[in-house]
Amino acid sequence: MSEVLNLIPAPKNLEMRDGFFELADEGFIYLSINKDELFNVGKRVKEALKILNVEYEITTSKGRNFEGVNVKIFVDPNQFNKPQGYILTISKEGIKILSGDSAGAFYGTMTLKQICRNFKGQKKLPFLRIEDWPDFSNRGVMLDISRNKVPKMETLYNLIDMLAELKVNQFQLYTEHTFAYRNHRVVWEEASPVTQEEILELDRYCKERFIELVPNQNSFGHMNRWLEHEEYKHLAEAPDGFELPWGGRFDGPFSLCPIEEGSTKLLEELYDELLPHFTSSQFNVGCDETFDLGQGKSKKVCEEKGTGRVYLEFLLKIHKLVQKRGKTMQFWGDIIVKHPELIPELPDGVIALEWGYEAGHPFDEDGEKFARAGVPYYVCPGTSSWNSIAGRTDNAIGNLKNAAENGLKHGAIGYLNTDWGDNGHWQHYPISFLGFSYGAAVSWGYKENVDIDIKKALDMHVFKDQSGVMGRIAYDLGNAYKIPGFTPHNSSILALMLLFPEPPAYLKIDTFKDLLTEENFKKTIEYIDSVIKDIDSVKMDRPDADTIKKEFLNAAKLLKHAAKQGLERMKTQDFKVSSISKEFRTELAKELDELVEEFKELWLNRNRIGGLKDSLERFERLKKAYLS
Repeated sequence: MSEVLNLIPAPKNLEMRDGFFELADEGFIYLSINKDELFNVGKRVKEALKILNVEYEITTSKGRNFEGVNVKIFVDPNQFNKPQGYILTISKEGIKILSGDSAGAFYGTMTLKQICRNFKGQKKLPFLRIEDWPDFSNRGVMLDISRNKVPKMETLYNLIDMLAELKVNQFQLYTEHTFAYRNHRVVWEEASPVTQEEILELDRYCKERFIELVPNQNSFGHMNRWLEHEEYKHLAEAPDGFELPWGGRFDGPFSLCPIEEGSTKLLEELYDELLPHFTSSQFNVGCDETFDLGQGKSKKVCEEKGTGRVYLEFLLKIHKLVQKRGKTMQFWGDIIVKHPELIPELPDGVIALEWGYEAGHPFDEDGEKFARAGVPYYVCPGTSSWNSIAGRTDNAIGNLKNAAENGLKHGAIGYLNTDWGDNGHWQHYPISFLGFSYGAAVSWGYKENVDIDIKKALDMHVFKDQSGVMGRIAYDLGNAYKIPGFTPHNSSILALMLLFPEPPAYLKIDTFKDLLTEENFKKTIEYIDSVIKDIDSVKMDRPDADTIKKEFLNAAKLLKHAAKQGLERMKTQDFKVSSISKEFRTELAKELDELVEEFKELWLNRNRIGGLKDSLERFERLKKAYLS
């Protein structure tokens, strides 16, 4: 029996017993407390039981025949006191969930829902006992809505439902310029931002599913979408651009200048408008990748005090703004961790976000720095979907696993799984399902889930594919990045060849051209064809099933297009698109047009139009190179 019970996350303790509980056509779901939170749990139990083709009524009355009540949910911290934990039993007496809090009852219900899905339509469930609780009390997902793609509300609601079943309890929308601030229309008017009313609705939708919607507004670096406008350019550290640490130049402003008084005043105004829309007690202020700090207006003071010190002083100013508004400040820890001597100066109550997206990221070494200083922190891995088109499966699993293992080792208080949209947000929405799911599993229970069969779990609980094919397609297509033979940092060479008709400055041709071969690009095309060949047999029980198939097919065709292009680049000396034969470039341009039309249609199915133009401009750059 235990071999066929497919659950994600897998629970801490599962004991299968002999026998089945037969569900009557009519029955009751008893709630021990008449509270809104528990009533929401009861509604989720009703949804779960519908999978078995039964529908029961919710009650808070024991009545005369309480022993005959089919489903009983008790919240009693005196009987079970593990926060967010639960005991789920199915026996001849029926189904019982015991928890110490409403969140635990909800997670027990999510497990019950997945058990029902294992026995869909059978009106019976196996006898069992589950005792379960999370490793990390904070288990989050952060979705980038600032690198071009702002989802429609329906897309966000569907994602929240999926994450809730995976026992994720925190959600963030990474925001630079895509919140509709009243007095700053020039910044967001082309971006189709989330509105204030939409955030109020989303906050409530999350809360009903025991998810904390945490506000997120970058507040130091990554402010170019603001600073490129004349109204804000005077606040920029380097208005005319700066040298990038990996080579090349960024032509334009990027970070707020920390010594400009107006920088703090702008943030104060934004926080006053943004934060009241969230019931969360936390706030992610960003402050990552301040590459230009010390290259512009603050150069002199950085030379006098040190760049790390200037960064910390501005961070402390931001903290005062956040503290004054009654929030706990989260901030990306990539800058401060490079100045470990300053970590002990961080104020009480801040939460550092230790991020890194490669399988070998030093979560161990960096986590030890925060732990030694007594600074609470989250580990923040990622789905590896961005800069890849179809994901990077093995890297994602390695990265997510590494974060959980070392976060637990050093006492991290949270796990925030990130999904970025760098360079046009070319990955379609379901490409990230694998990363979301595996990250949720190992953050709930590392030991129990580190070796989970993620393909089978995706098939049953995420794609809901009766054929058992879609999970394998998602997994294997996400490994196409390895076949060419060169795996650049935080990206796939296949995606980079579409993004850059000429190799970018940070990719030195002699570091990779010997690794890439015509034979490997041929193998890549063959590999993609073999992965996708069974997609017509997929039978997903989802309203967006056809869209998901089209999204994976479009991703596969874009990867094949890149591999065809790579095959021709290998015949040149400089690996440039412009050196490919004119005849073949014309063929590539025609094929690209078809793929981009599909891409546009799929984008608009799930996302708002704002940002689409910017995303497509990268394809236009490639087409121009084909036709030049």
